[in-house]
Amino acid sequence: MLGRRAYTAATMTKSRTPSTKSPTAPARPSVVRADKLQAGYGDKAVCGVVSFTVRAGDALALVGPNGAGKSTVAKTVVGQLEPVHGSTEVNGAPVDDRDIEFRRDVAVVFDDDAFFPALTVAEHLAIVAAGHGSGEVEEVIDRELAFFGLGALRDARPYSLSSGQRRRLLLAAAFVRPRTLLVLDEPEQRLDTAMRTALAERLRAEVDAGLALLVVTHDPAFLQTVATRALFIADEVRTMTPAQAAVAISTENPHAN
Repeated sequence: MLGRRAYTAATMTKSRTPSTKSPTAPARPSVVRADKLQAGYGDKAVCGVVSFTVRAGDALALVGPNGAGKSTVAKTVVGQLEPVHGSTEVNGAPVDDRDIEFRRDVAVVFDDDAFFPALTVAEHLAIVAAGHGSGEVEEVIDRELAFFGLGALRDARPYSLSSGQRRRLLLAAAFVRPRTLLVLDEPEQRLDTAMRTALAERLRAEVDAGLALLVVTHDPAFLQTVATRALFIADEVRTMTPAQAAVAISTENPHAN
C-alpha cells in the first residue's frame, strides 16, 4: 500500500507541475517564392524546373557548372528576364522590378559595371543610399568605404578604378541601402582572399539577423560560410546541403586550391 500511495502521490505531483515546454517559434516570413520556374530566353529554357522558397534568415546558393543557367535563374527571379514557364513572388507579390516597393526591398549585384560615370565613388554611393531612403547617409558611406577598402578612392571616378575596385564599389552600393532581399551573382569574383572571407562572414551575420539572400557562387569556402541551403542547377535541378554543394563545385572552382 505504501508503494501504491507513493506512486499515486508522485503522479499527482507530476500532473500539477507546470509545463516547461517552449512555445513553437513563429514561422519566418517568406521573402521569395519560385513556383515551377523555368528560366531562359524566349520559349527556350536553359535548365530544369526550379521551385523554392527563401524565408527571412535563409541563404540559398545556386551552384553548378558554367553555362548551366544559374545567373539566368537569378535574373528571372528578380524580374530582369521573363520566365519561360512558372512564376516568382517577392514579399507575397508578383515580381515587378518597376514597382517602388520592390525596388525598395530588393538589392541586386550582377556582373555588370552599372555606374554614374560623371560621379565620384562617394557621390555614387550617396545617390544610391539617399535614393533608397537610408538614414545618416555620410556615416553609412564612410562605413562601407572602409569595409571594402575604398576609403582612399572616395573622390575617384569609376573609370579610374581597377576591375577589383569596381567590383567592390558595386557590392558597396548594395550595402548602403535598406533591403530585405539581397541577390548576388558570383560576389567573390575579382576579390582577393581576405575580402572574400570578410564578405562571406558579413553576409552570414546579416542572414542570421534576418536577411534573405540568393547567391550564385563557384567558391566552396564562400558557399559553406554563407549558405543555409543550395540548389544544383542543371537539366535536372537538385537540392543539396551547403557541404554537398561545395564538394560538387570544388573541381571547377579557381580559388579551391
